[in-house]
Amino acid sequence: MKKRIISAIVMLVILVPLLLIGKLPFMILSLLLGLLSLYELLKLKKNIPIIVKIMAFILTGLLISYSYFNINMLTIYLDYDFRLLVIIILIYLLMLVFINDQKKYNYMDAFYLIGITLFLGLAFGNIIRIRNSNLYVLIYLLIISILTDTFALLSGMMFGKHKLAPKISPNKTVEGLIGGTLIGGIGASLFYIFVIKDFSNIFLVILLTLFLSIIGSLGDLVKSSIKRNAGIKDFSSLIPGHGGILDRFDSLIFISLTYVMIINLF
Repeated sequence: MKKRIISAIVMLVILVPLLLIGKLPFMILSLLLGLLSLYELLKLKKNIPIIVKIMAFILTGLLISYSYFNINMLTIYLDYDFRLLVIIILIYLLMLVFINDQKKYNYMDAFYLIGITLFLGLAFGNIIRIRNSNLYVLIYLLIISILTDTFALLSGMMFGKHKLAPKISPNKTVEGLIGGTLIGGIGASLFYIFVIKDFSNIFLVILLTLFLSIIGSLGDLVKSSIKRNAGIKDFSSLIPGHGGILDRFDSLIFISLTYVMIINLF
């Protein structure tokens, strides 16, 4: 517990100033977090040649950085150059020809790399977009993630009786999900209503926030499913007492992607 608390304090000391500063420092932070997340997922595929791994870091870094150098700083919107996405897909597939060794690199490896590059590149690039557009919106999404995770744990410990997904995460309970969703949804809604104030219907704000809270919990279950299939407890030990980058930022990634998708529908 002591190690966990110390790590949390160190993270806050590093992350909060960069979050407030924004711009290039925050982009560098997001890029670093994205590449460290890539490192964690690449560890699950031990056979991939080093040259392909290097290419994965380059392509993921380009996709994350694209969000900083190719966006309107005043708006949040989905706008990626289709050519960049096609290039990423083609490079991974063409590597099958150049390596020509199914034991070292096969089509399953190629599609795995395509998936994690697009997922991490879009996810962390999306966080950059949100921060550059509106600091308070990113704080709102962080509040959803933090409150949902924290009170899901506390509610589960205090009232948990019914298992939520025992085959994926035996410790998660329905009561934990309900407690985390209610506290995360209400707390973040109040922040949105009184700080951001950009809404026409309070009911819709609360509904959206509750939905994002549930998405955050589902994102956490996705992470747990991946780890269970891989036979690991944590993605890495980069954050002492907390695990890896994906262990800490999984729910925020799903919440932020869903938020941007929804606001782009209207």
